[in-house]
Amino acid sequence: MMINFQGFSKQKSPQVLFENALPASDPGTLEQLKELSSRRRAIESINQNSFVTEAIAREMSGGLTSRCEQNIQKVEQYLPLLGNLIHHVNIVGDNPKMARWISDLKIRWSSSLAPSSFFHLSGPKLYQMDNLHFELGMTLFVLGALLRDQALEVLSTDLVQSATILRKAAGIYQHLAQVVLPCLQPELVPERPPEALISVSAATTLVCLAEAQAVTVKKAEQKGNTGGLLAKLHYGVCEFLNEAIHTLNSATKQCKDISSLTDYITTCKMLHELLSYKYLAESLKTEGKIGFAIGVLYHVIQSSEKHTPREESWRLVYKQVIDDLAVLLRKYEHENEFVWHEKIPMQDELPVPQGVKIVSSILYQPQRWERTLVFKM
Repeated sequence: MMINFQGFSKQKSPQVLFENALPASDPGTLEQLKELSSRRRAIESINQNSFVTEAIAREMSGGLTSRCEQNIQKVEQYLPLLGNLIHHVNIVGDNPKMARWISDLKIRWSSSLAPSSFFHLSGPKLYQMDNLHFELGMTLFVLGALLRDQALEVLSTDLVQSATILRKAAGIYQHLAQVVLPCLQPELVPERPPEALISVSAATTLVCLAEAQAVTVKKAEQKGNTGGLLAKLHYGVCEFLNEAIHTLNSATKQCKDISSLTDYITTCKMLHELLSYKYLAESLKTEGKIGFAIGVLYHVIQSSEKHTPREESWRLVYKQVIDDLAVLLRKYEHENEFVWHEKIPMQDELPVPQGVKIVSSILYQPQRWERTLVFKM
């Protein structure tokens, strides 16, 4: 991953006390609701200032040293309990009492994708939906985001593990888009966070797959693979991201502004497109077609001027890649002028990279603790 978007995992949520809102019919149910609240409090602490020392956090997590892994564990310990609650609420069915109790939970989450508002000086804007699938959806979105963070954490030491983790994250977002969020679509709420939209999760699935393939390309580069293969792999990343941009178009109609995510995806696409053309040019040069190589480089450098990344750190990376291409172009032009004297083809005569996608998502399989819950109906 040449650049990184860290806006996926910054959601916050006020405390939810399940035992206060849901009247338990027996001590076992009450105990399980309290445990559910306790596990959720651990998630609520993820994006808060923590006074727990590293040693205590490591001991509480059973020896995990990575803060990212510790946070993933917190979410994974909560989800089976939440799944069990949803199962028993579904058994009760369309009951007015249960609907009122779920409303009393006041499930509220902030968004890490929506822009901050000047009018929310006391903290981030909170979105409320009286539906446990909203709670499940936001929790899974956080889990996928934490996995992305973990993939970045191990990127410098283990490329294979990093790509595998990203494929797992893609599987979670795919499960969100196909299974969890469709349950929320009939809900009539004035506003919902971007994370609760099917199109956003579907696009994020594609982003994770693109990132996983980008890591795989990095591994291929380290192995010394040829320009032709690398051009195809980089363009495969572009194809994932093009699809993500198309998928996000429907989300922009429901959300006022998710431009930071859109800009990240567009910048990533442009970077990998530049690299795919670079490797295509090198492949053409190897085949003795230096005129075509020069034309390809000139065309892609010209096209790159149409996009300016939003973040300063992204602009620096983008500029460096363009500068590297410009150096390669000058080298080829110089060689062609003094040695080959090949004609530069017109733009419509130039070849374009053919993309190849070689990664797929790893299926997410939700776990549920099968414990009986009985409520005072």
